[in-house]
Parts: sequence; structure tokens; C-alpha cells
Amino acid sequence: MIRLNLSNRPEWLDLLPGLRVLVAPLTTALMVSARADPAIDGLSETSSQEDMALAMAKAVARRAVLEWEGVGDKAGNLVPVSPAGIDALLEIWPVFEAFQAQYVARGLMLDQEKNASAPSPTGSSAGATATARPAHPPRALGASAPTAPQD
Repeated sequence: MIRLNLSNRPEWLDLLPGLRVLVAPLTTALMVSARADPAIDGLSETSSQEDMALAMAKAVARRAVLEWEGVGDKAGNLVPVSPAGIDALLEIWPVFEAFQAQYVARGLMLDQEKNASAPSPTGSSAGATATARPAHPPRALGASAPTAPQD
């Protein structure tokens, strides 16, 4: 089942202790716009998966992050949200991971939810069907196993 969130209100995400961002709802329009970002178009066919993931996360964040708290310059002065600031923030590994998990992954969860009845490929095999025949009952101790006929 797909659970629709019909709220169009921005929400705060706590990315790290003392760091939070106000993000717009993750919509199809936002994702399509991010895919058309010049930084995405500028990637070569030989770009690594990591480079593509970072470029996409930055493109999404530049469109989604409306405000932040806990972001400052080298002197500790609070800085306003800017595209360059968002890119620099996502260069910090724990921030990137938290943003991916808390914001971007929500869009990917819809794909998993529509397959709710399918068994998890890495989890329980409760939904799997058996392919092996049942084993024969154990033999009594000392009984010999049948052998192939000898010539």
C-alpha cells in the first residue's frame, strides 16, 4: 500500500546534533527539476556511482533546503542558506548520509511500499516456495545404505 502524505508544508530534519534543515516536501516536480540540474548534465558517462549520487543529492538539496540552523563559517558566524553553502554542507559525510536517509530515501520508499507483499530479498524467506524434496526418514543405527547393483 502506498501511504500518501498530502501535506505541502515544509518540515525540519535533524541531520546532526545542533544541525537541522527546513525542507520542502519531496515531490515529483522537485525530483524532475533536480535531474535536469546542470551539474547532473555535466557528468560524464564514466562518472562513478558515488559522483552521481553526490551530484544528485546536491541538486535535490539546492531545491529542497529552505532554511537551516547550526551552520556557520570558520569564525562561527551563522551563514544564510545558499547554493554554494548547501554544496559545501553535503561534502561533510555524516550530513550527506543523514540527508540521504531522512529525505531522499523517502521517495525511494514508495517503490518498496508498493511491493509490500513480496518477501525481502535480504530478510526472511517466509514468502519463498520450497524447491527441494523432503528428506527420507533417518535410518536406524547400523543399517546400511542401499548401494548400486554390482556386476
